[in-house]
Amino acid sequence: MKRRRLRRKSIVVIWLCLVLGFIAATYLAPHDPLSIDPTNRLQPVTLEHMFGTDHLGRDVLSRILHGAKTTVGTSILVILIVLSIGVPIGIIAGGIGGVVDRVFMRITDAFMAFPDFIVAIVLSGLLGPGMVNLMMAIILVKWTSYARLVRSTVIEEKGKNYILIAELNGVPPLVILFKHLFPHVIGNVLVLGTLDIGKVILMIASLSYIGLGAQPPAPEWGAMLNEGRAYFQLAPHLMVVPGLAIVLVVLATNLLGDRLRDYYDVKTGGS
Repeated sequence: MKRRRLRRKSIVVIWLCLVLGFIAATYLAPHDPLSIDPTNRLQPVTLEHMFGTDHLGRDVLSRILHGAKTTVGTSILVILIVLSIGVPIGIIAGGIGGVVDRVFMRITDAFMAFPDFIVAIVLSGLLGPGMVNLMMAIILVKWTSYARLVRSTVIEEKGKNYILIAELNGVPPLVILFKHLFPHVIGNVLVLGTLDIGKVILMIASLSYIGLGAQPPAPEWGAMLNEGRAYFQLAPHLMVVPGLAIVLVVLATNLLGDRLRDYYDVKTGGS
């Protein structure tokens, strides 16, 4: 129980750090991230510009902080939308079964036949550049993994005694699905969702890097990497800083996902 409490506290601390850091990011920016000053272009690290300036004289620190709203905020929003689509579909498919299950699973099989990143690139190219289209492309390829995970969990739980007893007592199927089965689903879903935040951040940054995501002059970490590529030898901080931001946030989300996985692990959760 002591180890379980420590895990719970560490999860809460990590979540608070991520949420507070995300909320405070845009308010801590010392400069306007879109303000152009050609006289200060490609400046190194100084007290006024702690991460230097880019090729247009814009403050890199301010653009990094505002870019968190685009890169990290968009990834969290994508995961929430994916959860709202994949979880109900998985519960309904696994709970009802039959034709409904076969139809939903054939749809998910079609989406999962190709690597999600490749499909996201194709869909983004078809829809056109922009963050809204990029979000739609990622959502279309991400919901399937949640639907299959939830479906498999529901099918596994359906054969257990407490579900059979509820059915014998005349509990309505929808009540069984959402009251008795959903609590067993939530742990796996939270773990996968938290780990996927880092993956979605990498997808957003990667697609923005090749021009399919955020468009200039919007501050976004992947787009900043692309803008700094031409000046890497002269001003390496233009790529190093956004690259480190992506790495650190992805590591933080993966750490949180590992903590959640340990916390919800049935074999070790109660030790």
